[in-house]
Amino acid sequence: MMLACRSLLLTWVLLAARVRSQSWRPCTDLLPLDLLARALPRPPGQALPTQVQMVQSRGSRGFRLASSVATELSFPASQVFTNCDYFPAEFSLVATIKIPRLRQKRNEYIFSVLEEGSDSLLLGLRVSENRLHFLVTPPGVGGRSRLSFKDVGLDDNRWHTVVLAVTGPYATLTIDCGLPLELKQVQSFPGALSTRGSRFFIGSRRRLRGRFSGLLRQLVLLPGSDATPRLCPTSDPSLAALSVPQVLKSTPLQPDQRGPVYPYEAEARVTLGKPPPCSGPEEGQLWFNAQRKGLFICDGLSWKTLLQNKERLDYVEDYQDLYTSSETFDVEVFSIPSEGLFLAAANRDSRPGSGIYKWRDGSFQLYQNISTQEARAWRHFTIDGKIFMVVANSREVEPELSVIYRWNQRRQRFLRHQTLETHSALDWEAFQIHNHSFLVVANHRRARDSNHNIHSVIYRWNPNTKLFEVNQTLSTSGAYDWEFFSVGPYHFLVVANTFDGQTTAISSTVYVWLDGCFRVFQNIPTVGATDWETFEIDGRFFLAVANSQKVLGRGPSLYSINSTVYELNTLTRTFIRFQDILTHSAVDWEFFTIGEEKFLVVANSHDGSSYSLNSVVYRWQGYEGFVPVHSLPTFGCRDWEHFSTDEGSFLVYSSATSRLSKVFRLRTY
Repeated sequence: MMLACRSLLLTWVLLAARVRSQSWRPCTDLLPLDLLARALPRPPGQALPTQVQMVQSRGSRGFRLASSVATELSFPASQVFTNCDYFPAEFSLVATIKIPRLRQKRNEYIFSVLEEGSDSLLLGLRVSENRLHFLVTPPGVGGRSRLSFKDVGLDDNRWHTVVLAVTGPYATLTIDCGLPLELKQVQSFPGALSTRGSRFFIGSRRRLRGRFSGLLRQLVLLPGSDATPRLCPTSDPSLAALSVPQVLKSTPLQPDQRGPVYPYEAEARVTLGKPPPCSGPEEGQLWFNAQRKGLFICDGLSWKTLLQNKERLDYVEDYQDLYTSSETFDVEVFSIPSEGLFLAAANRDSRPGSGIYKWRDGSFQLYQNISTQEARAWRHFTIDGKIFMVVANSREVEPELSVIYRWNQRRQRFLRHQTLETHSALDWEAFQIHNHSFLVVANHRRARDSNHNIHSVIYRWNPNTKLFEVNQTLSTSGAYDWEFFSVGPYHFLVVANTFDGQTTAISSTVYVWLDGCFRVFQNIPTVGATDWETFEIDGRFFLAVANSQKVLGRGPSLYSINSTVYELNTLTRTFIRFQDILTHSAVDWEFFTIGEEKFLVVANSHDGSSYSLNSVVYRWQGYEGFVPVHSLPTFGCRDWEHFSTDEGSFLVYSSATSRLSKVFRLRTY
């Protein structure tokens, strides 16, 4: 009897183990499932249907639905989920797409899963203007959930590879192997989403409305894991491949027409003198400069280089003494279409204020005086073809007002447009994100209590009122400078925090644009940071900080300290120290190129005893980093600007301790 019981118990355990092993069997293999290839005719050699076109663009191929028949690329879900009928609870979707600019309120489906007998949507991935949406209809809930990634910029007519990874309540979107965007859902993805009697539709939701108008090169479902480590890093992130249909790879590629395409009637001009006008009517025209042996094209605003002799820097010569009305903290060089090159000087004295200079006959000449209040910086920007300038006024009286000026074409002058309340403002940065225009001010300290720990403000342009409105505030400590830059589809702001009321050894902060606002990305230790300069060399992204002085409590200040160049590490997704450079109260970096050579010039302002110092030009030497090549005599150097004219390439610096600023000419060979 005991033996029979043991035998029965053993049988029950084995059966239970078998049932348990079967219940853990996944609905599909945990391997990449090429959804796009499954929707194509089989065997692979069979011709594509006439409603599906294979299109080559930018050196790669994709499929386009070319007909009103939206059901052409589809297959039953049972072909994928062979062991059971449930969509995996954890998965990632990989898609390589190329989408033209989408109209507002237009939605297009990359793929969808629908019930066979109805139009009920179980799951879908769709795109709209600057957004990507993942739609799910959870069982038994009675409603549909939508997860939206905003401001992703996929509809720019370029190839992009996106990875959407879903696990529990979290969804992560990675575009072109960049920084991941993570959203948390209210509810986790359903663990029992039945696909029984459903069908996959590629590039549509079965009907014409919502049909995908772009090119689709890759669409892969990877159950059970995030596909990003399998794809990244890669030499071509926008075309990272997990599984691409063989037909797109086997047919020989046709040579793409490289470079911009211009109409055959484009006019070409040859001149030895000044460049011809470049504005809207001249857009697309070519200009050949015989003296510089360069071919240029007008983009509607300025002449852009197409071909030019490779120049190399030979030496730097003193070119122009620029006497200003008072000490100058900043210079801003900019162009106005059809008018020429200008320089705005931020001058200390309120009378006569700050000067706007125009480049005439090979030198800067005073063009307009603007009333300012201890101006510290100018920033030029354009909105809808209109030219603006904003000044950072730092006179510590309540209320402190900085002013935006607008170029009046009829009067040929800058006129007051808007005033904004600021607090000892030291800098403005202008930038655009997805066709929206922004300004951010560096508020240094509050006048009434000298508190350096205050908010700096981001303003957003309202196209209806034609004014800037407060969009976001960020906590800063003695903010001195803002720098905006983009890496792939991601947008960043970095602030130079100088002083927190006790010490200059504080962190400056890099912010990243996520979900319509800037969020902290990384804190970087700095010492009296006064400027950030961003630049790219051979696909590598760098940030250079100017460290001005080391102040610790009541101890002596140190002015001869290291400034640092940081490089973005794509694996750790952080900026890491690349090179330290000894500077003397550095207050500005300027990056510029001559031919194929890359340079940095630093503004050394003070060494603790003298303002008469050499500022140094550094040349990029690859693995050696930046090495000094020229020393330029400066006095109280505060800011550098590089610019080019028909006469050549120049550097101009402003002096914060003298009325004399100087222009240097960069001689090349």
